[in-house]
Amino acid sequence: MRVLICGGAGYIGSNMTALLAAEGYEPVVFDNLSTGHRSAVRHAEFVQGDLADYDLLIRTLSKYDIEAVIHFAASIEVGESVQVPLKYYRNNLCGTQNLLSAMEAVGVEKFVFSSTAAVYGIPKSVPITEDSPTEPVNPYGQTKLAAEKMCHYQSQAGKLAFASLRYFNTCGAGNSAGLGEDHRPESHLIPLTIRAAMGRRSDIKIYGTDYKTPDGTCIRDYIHIDDLCRAHLLALNKLDQSCELIYNLGNEKGYSVREVVETVKNVSGKNFKVVEASRRPGDVPILTADSAKARNELGWKIQRPKLEDMVSTAWQWHNKHPDGYPD
Repeated sequence: MRVLICGGAGYIGSNMTALLAAEGYEPVVFDNLSTGHRSAVRHAEFVQGDLADYDLLIRTLSKYDIEAVIHFAASIEVGESVQVPLKYYRNNLCGTQNLLSAMEAVGVEKFVFSSTAAVYGIPKSVPITEDSPTEPVNPYGQTKLAAEKMCHYQSQAGKLAFASLRYFNTCGAGNSAGLGEDHRPESHLIPLTIRAAMGRRSDIKIYGTDYKTPDGTCIRDYIHIDDLCRAHLLALNKLDQSCELIYNLGNEKGYSVREVVETVKNVSGKNFKVVEASRRPGDVPILTADSAKARNELGWKIQRPKLEDMVSTAWQWHNKHPDGYPD
């Protein structure tokens, strides 16, 4: 199967591309390199382009005889989405609409969409199931939910078979620790903490230590990038039988901020300054996933559930690439 990976030069997209190539698929990467890295694309054709370029999308889908699309290309920073909401509506919603329009024009119907747990907003209970209310509280979550709705109606019209995968916190380095996380600027806890352990930042901040959790810090659901990518492959294959799939993808086990910090210290053997700061607006005490639906319907199994394993692969990658990807 020839698969177009939109955003395939990014963290998750590059790992997904590597998995597809290893499994005998023919991936083609489409990325504007605004946040992705050309050197992260291996064993795949590469097209540099933007989702706003409808004609290029048409040419790419046609030239490579694309049979399915996996869509990772999006803006992902919650805080930024509040400050510049129109950027998120343009990239996440208008970009997806343009991609779906090009797919319809060429006759490509299989679509796997990278969604987010942010579509749930502030949950009324945890763990979060796919039936939990979708009440996003920021433009990032809102644009992802709106894109899901667009896919739903396109499917209802008989023009799309799609899977929407709602992630929690993806981490680690995949492809035998060869493809890691390199956001610029970085905002995710594990790579930030690793940079503190490497001496490349002065400290790591813990925002809030008085939550109603065992150690007072927020608890989040972390999933290894390898497990996440396998779920995408299973969902892609499931589209032969279903037109609309929605799954949560999480580890179903939460780890606190303090546990993450201590795990980085243990894996790295390094000590570093930890600063306890006040709570951030909007943070909730616990966010964990119920992924039973993906396990039951896809046969998906978490193979790398331990936080130490997730941190260890990330530590390996960051030490080999202290400045990130060369480009």
